[in-house]
Amino acid sequence: MDATLVVREPLTLAMTLLYLALFFYIYVQLILVLVYGHKRWGEKKVICNKFVQSSQVTCLTWPLEGPIIFGLLEGKVRAANIKSNKSHTLYQTDSYVVSLTPNLRGTAFLAGHADGSVVRYYVSDDPYAEPQGKIISHPVPPYAMAWTNNNIIIAGCDKRIIMYNKSGKIHQQFDYSRDETEREFTTAVTSPSGQALVIGSYDRLRIFDYNTSRGMWDVKANREFQGFYTITALAWKRDGSRLVCGTLCGAVELFDSVLRRTVWKNKWEMTYVGPSQVLVKPLAGSGPFGSRGVILRSQYGFEIHDVRIMGKDRYLVARTNETILLGDLHRNLLSEVHWGAEPGTEKFYFDNENVCMIFSAGELSLVEYGNNDILGSVRTEFMNPHLISVRLNERRQRGIEDNKKMAYLLDLKTICMVDLVFGVTVGQVTHDSRIDWLELNETGTQLLFRDKRQRLLLINVGSLQKTSILNYSTFVQWVPGSDVVVAQSREQLCVWYNIDIPERVTTFQIKGEVVDVERADGRTEVIVQDGVQELSYALDEGLIEFGTAVDDGDFLRAMNYLESLPMTAEAETMWRTLARLTLEGRQLYIAERCFAALGDVSKVRYLQGINHIRQLIQENSGEDGVNHHEVQARLAILDKQFKTAESIYLDYNNLGAAMEMYQELHKWDEAVQLAEVKGHPEVESLRRAHLQWLLETHQEEKAGQMKEAEGDYMAAINMYLKAGMPAKASRLVSSVDELRDDPDLVGRITNALLKVELYEQAGDLYEKVGQPQKAMESYRRGQAYYRAVELARHHFPGEVIKIEEEWGDLLVSNKQADAAISHYIEAGRTLKALEAAISARQWKKAVQIIEVIDDEVSLKPHLLKLGQHFASLNDLRSAEKFYVKGGMYKEAIEMYNQAGEWERAHQLASRHMGADEVAVMYVNQAQVLEGQGKFKEAEKLYISVHEPDLAITMYKKQRQYDQMMRLVREYHPDLVQSTHLHLAGELEQENNYRDAEKHYVAAEDWKAAVNMYRSVDMWEDAYRVAKQHGGANAGKQVAFLWARTLRGDAAVKLLNKFGLLEQCIDYACESMQFEFAFELARTAMKQKVPDIHYKYAMALEDDGKYSEAESEFIQAGKPKEAVLM
Repeated sequence: MDATLVVREPLTLAMTLLYLALFFYIYVQLILVLVYGHKRWGEKKVICNKFVQSSQVTCLTWPLEGPIIFGLLEGKVRAANIKSNKSHTLYQTDSYVVSLTPNLRGTAFLAGHADGSVVRYYVSDDPYAEPQGKIISHPVPPYAMAWTNNNIIIAGCDKRIIMYNKSGKIHQQFDYSRDETEREFTTAVTSPSGQALVIGSYDRLRIFDYNTSRGMWDVKANREFQGFYTITALAWKRDGSRLVCGTLCGAVELFDSVLRRTVWKNKWEMTYVGPSQVLVKPLAGSGPFGSRGVILRSQYGFEIHDVRIMGKDRYLVARTNETILLGDLHRNLLSEVHWGAEPGTEKFYFDNENVCMIFSAGELSLVEYGNNDILGSVRTEFMNPHLISVRLNERRQRGIEDNKKMAYLLDLKTICMVDLVFGVTVGQVTHDSRIDWLELNETGTQLLFRDKRQRLLLINVGSLQKTSILNYSTFVQWVPGSDVVVAQSREQLCVWYNIDIPERVTTFQIKGEVVDVERADGRTEVIVQDGVQELSYALDEGLIEFGTAVDDGDFLRAMNYLESLPMTAEAETMWRTLARLTLEGRQLYIAERCFAALGDVSKVRYLQGINHIRQLIQENSGEDGVNHHEVQARLAILDKQFKTAESIYLDYNNLGAAMEMYQELHKWDEAVQLAEVKGHPEVESLRRAHLQWLLETHQEEKAGQMKEAEGDYMAAINMYLKAGMPAKASRLVSSVDELRDDPDLVGRITNALLKVELYEQAGDLYEKVGQPQKAMESYRRGQAYYRAVELARHHFPGEVIKIEEEWGDLLVSNKQADAAISHYIEAGRTLKALEAAISARQWKKAVQIIEVIDDEVSLKPHLLKLGQHFASLNDLRSAEKFYVKGGMYKEAIEMYNQAGEWERAHQLASRHMGADEVAVMYVNQAQVLEGQGKFKEAEKLYISVHEPDLAITMYKKQRQYDQMMRLVREYHPDLVQSTHLHLAGELEQENNYRDAEKHYVAAEDWKAAVNMYRSVDMWEDAYRVAKQHGGANAGKQVAFLWARTLRGDAAVKLLNKFGLLEQCIDYACESMQFEFAFELARTAMKQKVPDIHYKYAMALEDDGKYSEAESEFIQAGKPKEAVLM
């Protein structure tokens, strides 16, 4: 008895039994295939399956997908299903099976036979499937066989290793037949990535690597082991990290298969077991979110050269030369997509746990974890997670298998919504302000967004209807697992339990700032941060669960939630929603309860009747009666789909029920029509019943229509008259010739028409029966002047003018003056036509009409209106024409004055008015303009009537002295100087010294300006004026006088500032002010003191004061002059 063990990795951790080992025992007559398993590693193993075969088992494999595959000595290849515990033959040959090997995807296997044939067979669906059947005829039995993505490798007793391509053609081979140390090859295995190959022989393992750039296999190394003898079995661990080797002598050797190891941030170990496969494991045994590591493999066989852990140690990003690999370590979901962007130019965002957002060169790409295709790509410049919302099947909806939507910003004010399943744009919504936040609900049917003004708005994705739900919001979030919205507006917490009706909002008063919404263990709480204190506010979980239950289609659970709620406005809305949905879903018992809660007794009774019929059908037939035609018809009636109900009844040949339905609904017309179409024998009795019902319900008009359709005109007319519808009776008489010949009938109808004031219809009837006089009276009473004019043209030509005038009066009274113009003209009433044209503002017509009217007295008020109109249009010439024609000269002159055309106004006034009258008018007009602040216009008027003094006085009162002096210089040049002096004096008294100075200087009396400044101690200005207008000497004199007012050091500093100290000392001596000269000299120029004494002595000598002069001579050091004196 021989035995072989094949170990298979568990497919999922959720499996009840993890299949550990499969043994097969070969007996002389009986073959058993036994499957052993256990619930947990380390527990006792038990037999799970037993498969009895008729021939010895020669080889066995267990692909990842599908059943256990084994080959028999008799040439059969069979499959064993562990769930059904049955086996069956896949195919049969005459040559026994020597080897089996699966492909890397586990969807197919290769079977090698002793005659050298190799057969390919698929056991599950494969998107890359190749043709099945015999593909290779190898020269020797293929005992060592392996299958990679690109090649089939076969070796055997001829010491040659041959690589075939997918179609069975030789691609590459290695010949060791001349190597005397080599023996036959017995087994082969490829790594899980398909990029490494190990072939076993006697005491030796040959290792090959696949070169992806050349598409060829390279010899890597040979490993020789003395004492191993023939290697009979090879197996590679699923993660590629270890290789197990079995020998003929029963030894099992375990080898590491690692290219290199790296550590990422002292948290993760990355083991490169092949160019395209990396093992990522946490160093601490388990990573964040409970992750135990993943096997990272490039499905295209590209070399992985950069692996990173990102997004709070939950997400994995790796690169190859042509692809990018993304993974969710928490859920063990891996994706590989083609990526051509330059490494380092993109940014990754992991805010959404279902999709990775990659932003590169203005393009946003979405990759769903576990999907090897890019989900979608859009162009946007706004890569902020708060401005992009992606929802991927987060909550299932009824009837929708795949629901993937995204919302993002096209620009600052435009939102674009995309269906990622079909790759189409759902719609775009433009807003009037910049958008700073947006988010779809979990089903992608509603979109919330907020703008920079903190306004919160809701968009229905299906209809693109935009609704403002909150004017100020600092926080907003969808409650997880529901369509409930929570938002904060200042100190209010706003909750929308039913977002389909946004005006229904529940509010709470809170303190602090909302920071999060948490939902767990049957509770939903809003977390509020108030300073250092954290508070929570519980939401109504029943209302939240209602929306979730409805979306999940669990209407019974939704009803039970509503049963526990009081009947509020929100609850009533939810009952209505549930009633509508249950009716659509044909859950009639729940719908009946909903309408009962809403108090809709009629629908409750109707549904009770339907449910009773449904129950009877179920008792009789044992089937649910909701699909019975009677139930379906009654439901269609409830939905007001009467034609659908009729079709259902007719499909089951139940014409009576359809007619009865229409009769119960009082739809007699439909009932009669249906009876006529189907040839029902009781059509006439149905008509009579219909007529009787109409009369009983006082619907004589409807009965009259029936009689008219039947051709019973007299009865129809009587019905119309009884119903108070004489107009319909008149119409019928007018259309039937024989009825018009009955004067009594016509009289009855016309009297009825006149009674209800239908004069036009009465006139029409009179006209048709040949009574034009009565027709004319009726038309005029009914103000049907069009018909009256037409009648008068044929029968009463002399009345046409009068009727036209009446017609015009009517139109004017109805504020239709423009329409009345032509009628007045037809009537020859041109004055009334003019009034109507002016009233209707038809000015061109008014101008035309006025040309043919000679009555100037009557025209005057109309001319005034025309003049005012053209003046408002700035058509002054036309306005003047009408003003002058009406003798309204003052109005014309005033118009020109207001328009600023003074010359034209003056010409007109001089032509039509006296000089004194013109002067008085212009002066008055100028005073008005002066009061309005229009001084330039007033000046022109004063000048035009030769009153410049009034203009001068006006400017003086307004203190516009420049304008005043301009007029004085122009009209009174001899008074210019005196006027300047007068103005300067007044300004000086008003303390307006600057302006006074200007006028003093203009009057060439600058000394007066100097004296003005001296009198108010404005010495600096006095010095400036004197020096500027009187020269240097005048400036020195003012400086001297200024210094005398200061005395002492201040006077010296002042004179030094101007450089006049010595000159002022000399001037003081010349002007006999020796005391001030001594004061200045002793303070700043002591060398000048003797000279001052000498000059003082000379002055005293001249005055005959010899004794005093003697003293001064001596102090001056001039005793000789004293002697000579």
